[in-house]
Amino acid sequence: METKEEKITAYKGFDKNLQCRGFQYEIGKEYELPEGETPDVCKRGFHACENPLEVLNYYFLNDDANFARFCEVEQSGCLSKEENTTKVASSKIKIKAELKFAEWVKLGVEWIKEKTSPYKVDVKSENTLNDNGGDSAQIGSSGDSAQIGSSGNSARIGSSGDYAQIGSSGDYAQIDSTGEDSVIMCAGYNSRVKAKVGSWITLAEWYKDEESEIWKPKCVKTEYVDGGRIKADTWYMLVDGEFKEV
Repeated sequence: METKEEKITAYKGFDKNLQCRGFQYEIGKEYELPEGETPDVCKRGFHACENPLEVLNYYFLNDDANFARFCEVEQSGCLSKEENTTKVASSKIKIKAELKFAEWVKLGVEWIKEKTSPYKVDVKSENTLNDNGGDSAQIGSSGDSAQIGSSGNSARIGSSGDYAQIGSSGDYAQIDSTGEDSVIMCAGYNSRVKAKVGSWITLAEWYKDEESEIWKPKCVKTEYVDGGRIKADTWYMLVDGEFKEV
């Protein structure tokens, strides 16, 4: 954990009343810790995440008692950053604008693309783009910096190259990445994923609404594969809002 002075754009979740842990916020307002207090991530300060999708770790989408609202914020002053996540505690925060959920997801995708852009990393290898919309797709890639997308159900996706960007929106997807520093998003029902240390993995959990009999998203969660709390080369699913080994 490090503490330093700077200014960043980040993203914050709130309940339906635009409160976080009982503190009331307003759009356009700026807030500051009392004089003499310094932020300490997870303990003290105004918290937000640089990765928009990571905010969904703390706010469930369909919990009526804690319905999530999302805002773009500016964190400044003294910053305290958590290791292995993008969570930041700051001494100052400005609530810039509220975002619709569709805008939130788009920003999350853009953050992932920016994070893994071949122009941001030193890669001297092939760059592969592979998109598939059919069900039961079987997709393989061995090149570095691969960009793989699948919208069909029951997809089985494998990538052995480094810096892969892999996404699937179909149900029952299985994504296996053996490359380093990959980013994997698997948003379908009952999907599972495994990756190497240094990678980011995102999964979605769904539930069936008894009244409408429609499957709806319960939560979306992003984790960093650190080799300890989230193990490398281990299949995970999202169960009751937590990553579970399967």
